[in-house]
This record gives sequence, C-alpha cells and structure tokens, in this order.
Amino acid sequence: MKVELVPPESVTEPRLWVRHDQAFAMMLGRGSIEWGARRSTMEKFDYSAGDLALCDRHQGEWVGLMNTLHLQIGISDAALMTASDGANSYVELGPQRKFADPRLGALVAAVHTEMVAGFPSGQLFVDSVEQAMAVTLVNGHAVRNRPVQIYRGGLGSARLRRIKELVHAKMGDDLSLDEMAQSIGLSTAHFARMFRKSTGETPYQFVLRQRVERAKAMLRAPDARVLDVAVACGFKTQQHFAQVFRDVCEVSPTQYRQDFLDSEVICASENHSEDTLGL
Repeated sequence: MKVELVPPESVTEPRLWVRHDQAFAMMLGRGSIEWGARRSTMEKFDYSAGDLALCDRHQGEWVGLMNTLHLQIGISDAALMTASDGANSYVELGPQRKFADPRLGALVAAVHTEMVAGFPSGQLFVDSVEQAMAVTLVNGHAVRNRPVQIYRGGLGSARLRRIKELVHAKMGDDLSLDEMAQSIGLSTAHFARMFRKSTGETPYQFVLRQRVERAKAMLRAPDARVLDVAVACGFKTQQHFAQVFRDVCEVSPTQYRQDFLDSEVICASENHSEDTLGL
C-alpha cells in the first residue's frame, strides 16, 4: 500500500497525470478537483472533508487540477486479487469522481492518523488495513464483482499454535500479515478471515495483546526500564507503547510496575509477620 499526502497545487494550468496502480483519495479539507481525459473535457468537482474519489489505472492518462489537500492511497494488485480470492487475473475498479463509503472512509482516517504519528503500529497494522480496504473495494466498487467468500469454521489448533509460536519468536520484530499467512500455508485474506473466526480477534489485535502480555511480565522485574521493555516487545516508540498499554490495562506501564512491586512488598511484610508469630 502506498500512502501519500498531496497538498493543494499552486499551479493554475491542469497537468498530465499517469497512474500505474489503482488508487483512491480522501479529501482532508474543502476544495475542488478538475478531472478529464483531455483539457477540453475537464469537469470540476467540489469536495468537503471526508469525500472520496476513486481512480482506476485502466483509464490510462488524464489531466487534472487539484486544489484540495487529500490523502492518496494506492492499493496493490496482490491485495485486490487476494480479496477476490483469485477470481480474476486482475481486479478492475470502477472510477468514481466523488462518492461516500463510511467503512472505507474510516479505514483511510485510521491510516492518516497512523501516518501523522509516524506509523508506530508497524507493518502488520498497515497490511491489515490494506486488506480491509481491498475487501471493501472489491465488494463495493469492482467492475467485475464477486463477493468475498465467507469461510465457516476456523483454523485448527496446530495452525493456531504455529502462529502463536511465530509471534513470540518475532516479538521484537515488525511482523507482517503475509508472513503470518505464509507460515501456515494460506493466502493473506483467507488467513485473516479464518484467524478472526477462530479467535474473535484480528491478527493485529492478537499480536498487540501478546506484546502487552510480554510487557507485563517484563515490567514485574524491579530494574526493568520502560523504554527497554517497549523495544523488546516490538513497539517503535515509548509513547506508542505507553498509549497501547494504558488502553489495554487502564494504567500506565510505570504505574503497573509500581503497583506490582508495592503488592510484593505487602506480601513479603505479611509473610514476615506470620513467621514472627509462628503461624
């Protein structure tokens, strides 16, 4: 997935655009874009924040004049084909100059928030969002639409164990959705759906929870530094680690460690008192 923040253009003459991937954009403010196959046929569209536009590479070249801030996202062929379960040699998206899609808009907003923060959640988060976008595009905006198959059941215990072993082995690394799927011999989209069916969580949510559990165990050591724990558990920044930890545990990492150490002191004191009294 390619993500680019495109500022309003300062030029007043439309320029030629050539797309080599299938992309869409979400407007981040009010403005307009003029589109056309050639300058004589350009049409102006006014946008508000949150409006979407879908560009298909099979249109080839067009001219455009863009004077609105927008986030442009290129979806890979691999993600689109995976979302369609390989039904076609390629997935063709129907161009739409202006449309609304609440699910797609929410996914783009999540990517924008992640980009502004410097992508602290890592590759697995980006992969997961791209796959969710691809499913939405295939189901709602593909020219040749085949609904995504819903699989019954879930992953077997052996495959789930293999995934957990992989996550623990690569706890400090930037794990990808493709890597998780390949480790048990499944396509990315099939794996993501089957995993959620089995666990009630997305792969990203599962990995995040495993990282927090590992962090809790490490924080129980009295000399553990929060920054060291964050890095060892796969978080890119201490700030992101603290935010995720607080969201999951409702306390900061520092407070969690202090509460644990205080409880240890109380237990030790009570045990000492019992020994003194001969209990």
